[in-house]
Amino acid sequence: MSSNKKRRSTHWFGGNDRDAFVHRSWMRNQGLPSHVFDGRPVIGICNTWSELTPCNAHFRKVAEHVKRGVYEMGGFPVEFPVMSLGETIMRPTTMLFRNLVAMDVEESIRANPLDAVVLLTGCDKTTPSLVMGAASCDLPTLVLSGGPMLNGKFRGEDIGSGTDVWRFSEDVRAGAMTLEDFMDAEAGMSRSAGHCMTMGTASTMASMVEALGVALPSNAAIPAADSRRYAFAHLAGRRIVEMVDEDLRLSQVLTKPAFENAIRVNGAIGGSTNAVVHLLAIAGRIGVDLTLDDWDRLGRDLPCLVNLMPSGKYLMEDFYYAGGLPAVMREIGDILDLNALTVSGKTVGENIAGAECFNREVIYARGTPFKDQGGIAVLRGNLAPLGAVLKPSAATPELMQHRGRAVVFEDIDDYKAKVDDPDLDVTPDDILVLKNCGPKGYPGFPEVGNMALPEKILKQGVTDMVRISDARMSGTAYGTVVLHTAPEAAAGGTLALVANGDMIELDVAGRRLHLDVSDDELARRRERWTAPPAAMERGYYSLYTQHVLQADQGADLDFLVGSSGAPIPRESH
Repeated sequence: MSSNKKRRSTHWFGGNDRDAFVHRSWMRNQGLPSHVFDGRPVIGICNTWSELTPCNAHFRKVAEHVKRGVYEMGGFPVEFPVMSLGETIMRPTTMLFRNLVAMDVEESIRANPLDAVVLLTGCDKTTPSLVMGAASCDLPTLVLSGGPMLNGKFRGEDIGSGTDVWRFSEDVRAGAMTLEDFMDAEAGMSRSAGHCMTMGTASTMASMVEALGVALPSNAAIPAADSRRYAFAHLAGRRIVEMVDEDLRLSQVLTKPAFENAIRVNGAIGGSTNAVVHLLAIAGRIGVDLTLDDWDRLGRDLPCLVNLMPSGKYLMEDFYYAGGLPAVMREIGDILDLNALTVSGKTVGENIAGAECFNREVIYARGTPFKDQGGIAVLRGNLAPLGAVLKPSAATPELMQHRGRAVVFEDIDDYKAKVDDPDLDVTPDDILVLKNCGPKGYPGFPEVGNMALPEKILKQGVTDMVRISDARMSGTAYGTVVLHTAPEAAAGGTLALVANGDMIELDVAGRRLHLDVSDDELARRRERWTAPPAAMERGYYSLYTQHVLQADQGADLDFLVGSSGAPIPRESH
């Protein structure tokens, strides 16, 4: 190594005293030779592998390829686990545990002899949680995504995880698809390692870390099953060692221009609404002033260029072959900060200079976009004083300005009990309102905002209605869905006061969400309102509900906002 300065890890492994003896000798029971403790950089590989997280189940192999690159450059790789969040398995929602994993990552990095970290991310919440924790420590850090699955296949057609699940499920409920066909489709949807191959939250967040500059170019789209994903992991291992020598830390990459680039890229790819809450949380950890207004300002007039589910037709495998995220970023290069530094050691402009598009059916040209509206719309009004969000590219244009009667569900159990009742008083012009599904209310901020339509409505051939909630929705979902309404119902937001029959006005172009009820009547309702009981009064549930921030602030825990660095802790003996 060209740098001879004392590394952070040397405080554990350097010297000849008793403590250094203890640290080295116990590490050597793994068959390590003495020269790995000679002052070379110790690279932590933060692994979210778990057989309960199917998206990340191949990460042991990914980690081995990272280690090859680290060793090749003279570093010492050490793999360590943190809690893994399996979106498709965990209940009540992985979002409840995102902040817990961020704490796990932060404390694991700070407590151990690490000079830098590679974050192995894939499934939805593993990306933001690991970046949040690492941002609080601010060591040289590189994110490596596990990659999307290969395209799903069903009877000669490509099918997409999540997006086609929702579509097939609605078809079964409407009588347009048999249960036997539904079961057949299940077997062909997830046919390789990797996360959702739609532009859902996992693929969106893989794109976000690349757009932020904390992942190497092409990180987002290489399929997990493609050998190039493992070659990419090898290169990531090489690069992280160089970053230690350069002392290139997260705070030098995660700047305000980097976040602004990511917001614009999210619009261009038709990315998930979940990116809003995650980027707000990451910005809070690194000390960047990012707000919902930034999301609306930067994405308002940005077209969607990428024809991927749920907004379009194709899948991530096709996106990679078409040129991936570098091609999209070059297409919108005139509105990006091309001088923003990235973990490659180069600027955004240098990274995308040679990018090409190889399929204009997948990645459209800026002048002839796939859809005119690609950004996230931030709505405000008396129903959402702190804001709510909607994804225009996944919505029905005719419903983007709508006035309708509220059909209210007090919580998710009330919704499930009533939605398919033949006697439910509901018409296609009504607005479905779901309460108590925000950060505090569920608890954990689940992906139930894209409520399935009532069965009686589906049987009329109607496929979309305006839906409003304080919940999130899967990035693979679609529809005219207003989400993240803040303050949430469980925190006493106006949403808690909505009653059946109230008239609600949605005006996406005007960025307005209004409950047509007088202030005096709302005040009377508020006097009668009581907060719902806590789901659990112990452990992490209790800590979470007491300290979680609202959606407009990223739903982080209030005491975790801001960074604390990675000072050398006191000795343990």
